[in-house]
Amino acid sequence: MVNMRLCGTFSALLLSILSARATLIQNTADLPNTNFDFIIIGGGTAGNVLANRLTENSATRVLVLEAGPSDAGVLASQVPFLAPTLTNPSPYEWNYTTVNQTGLAGRSIAYPRGHILGGSSSTSKISNSAVVNDFFLTKGITDWLVYTRGSSEDFDRYASVTGDQGWSWNKMLPYFKKSEKWNAPMDNHNTNGQFNPALHGTDGLLGVSLPSYAVPIDNMVINATKELGGEFAYNVDYNSGKPLGIGWVQSTVLKGQRSSSSTAYLAPNFLNRPNLMVLVNTQVSRILKTSNGSIPTFLGVEFRGADGEPYNLQVALKRPNKCSGKIKQLTAKKEIILSAGSVGTPHILLNSGIGSSSALKAVGVTPLVDLPDVGSNLSDHPVIGNPWLVDSNNTFETLRRDPDPYLAQWEASKTGPYSDTILDHVGFMRVPQSSVPRPDSAAGPNSPHFELIISNGVPPFLPPQGNFLVLTTIVVSPSSRGSIKLASNNPFAAPLIDPGLLNSATDRLIMREGIKSAMKFASAPAWTNYVVGSASGLAANQTDAALDTYAAANAGTLFHPVGTASMSKKGASNGVVDPDLRLKKVNGVRVVDASVLPYVPSAHTVGPVYAVAERAADLIKSSSSY
Repeated sequence: MVNMRLCGTFSALLLSILSARATLIQNTADLPNTNFDFIIIGGGTAGNVLANRLTENSATRVLVLEAGPSDAGVLASQVPFLAPTLTNPSPYEWNYTTVNQTGLAGRSIAYPRGHILGGSSSTSKISNSAVVNDFFLTKGITDWLVYTRGSSEDFDRYASVTGDQGWSWNKMLPYFKKSEKWNAPMDNHNTNGQFNPALHGTDGLLGVSLPSYAVPIDNMVINATKELGGEFAYNVDYNSGKPLGIGWVQSTVLKGQRSSSSTAYLAPNFLNRPNLMVLVNTQVSRILKTSNGSIPTFLGVEFRGADGEPYNLQVALKRPNKCSGKIKQLTAKKEIILSAGSVGTPHILLNSGIGSSSALKAVGVTPLVDLPDVGSNLSDHPVIGNPWLVDSNNTFETLRRDPDPYLAQWEASKTGPYSDTILDHVGFMRVPQSSVPRPDSAAGPNSPHFELIISNGVPPFLPPQGNFLVLTTIVVSPSSRGSIKLASNNPFAAPLIDPGLLNSATDRLIMREGIKSAMKFASAPAWTNYVVGSASGLAANQTDAALDTYAAANAGTLFHPVGTASMSKKGASNGVVDPDLRLKKVNGVRVVDASVLPYVPSAHTVGPVYAVAERAADLIKSSSSY
């Protein structure tokens, strides 16, 4: 019943919703013959922030090109609890897969990236599952609306690598606050001691909140932190820059609904600005050189769209790629801003002849700018969802076996379990001091090596029987590196995605220690008479080799890729962009998305990307081109 509603909910209202968003354009044929100062490629997390901030000046004209459809009327992008249901294949996903992963026993896995207005801030999902002892292990999990910033050392490392103190924690914290619209949970419970109000903003656009619906394990989790202490000690607010410990999760939720870059930064009052246009269903293939010289200028954009087809939700559900029209071109007056994400941005640059000249020639692309680091340095978060069987029927499994009453409650009042994401607590830990890798892949001694997500069930898969506690372990300071490469000279062909998951001995060590910590946490006295045993065969006496085998067979990705267009010092021979996010060796182009981060932060990346985009907007406004 719910799945049918996911596909068709609000379909009767969709036309009126879209027509109300006057400058949201569905087809390239409807784009007015207008000059734009800035063309933003990608209407995702960063792109929509820039669209909003740059058009605060009414004289600045901005066009956003988004490959996916509008998020209007997509129920699963609105209901927090349904976040994991936007799985591959889907019209709201690019439906990518990786090359075979050596660190994952040679497996290829799905690699979801948002293909919808709002990008991956509108789609938090899980892909791939494995049956282990008749139970499910999750193999790929996106951020589930989790709002984390990372450690202060993460950002101080960015400042050191780029030579720009503007990327330091103290300078970036105001941008985190600027983006935030902290709001009380929908159940109006007393939140004293669950967060630090001084660390958060209330005047921003992005909704952030604490859980709105208590689950039975909440008290057991807090009791376990008291019983175990140490690495499991309670942390009142992990977004302080010092994330170590376990605390209440903060989520991108506003008044019981998902808050995405689309709902927050392209709300109707912003989207109706006459100097802002957003063209969806439009895929960019290349950026184009518009003038030569010692430093070439790229202000042209090549793309294809729906070419006048009337938008139809049901057709889109069956045929995800509607971008099949004629090739068209536009030229920006001031700048092109690439915000297509850590997969899309390097893919477009490489197709444009910007990258390693030898690699481009090998696939039949004419090199125009030799920038070898484009597409390299990819880092991501390996993850395993570890399930424990519990002696209770008060878990998400029971709720999901009869979901209609809870969805109806959400639709009526935006309250109940559907007003929350699928976890209430999250922890960040370091490996034991005796096991810290050399060199340490974490940004500093107060930065975590791994994350522990504590969930009252197995989402989104519904096991045929049983109820579960899931302790998800995530390597948040990996040393492995991967890449994005071209598969051919067809700019619309999917790229070769290699996240290099668990390739390094360091990452395998961190994952082992994370699994050991999960087992220790599940054995705390607080879980007596509740936890029955591991549903995946984990045991305290397993050897490191056995845990490595378990990880290789069951790990996936949290889908937090960064680094494929990394920042480096101005004038440096390595890297892709300067600290002001201008593309090296080129005029007229900036990159603003997760791809510019040289290291993956020890955080779910959506929060840091909002802050990066807020700072980028100020950098652009202060430049001579604005």
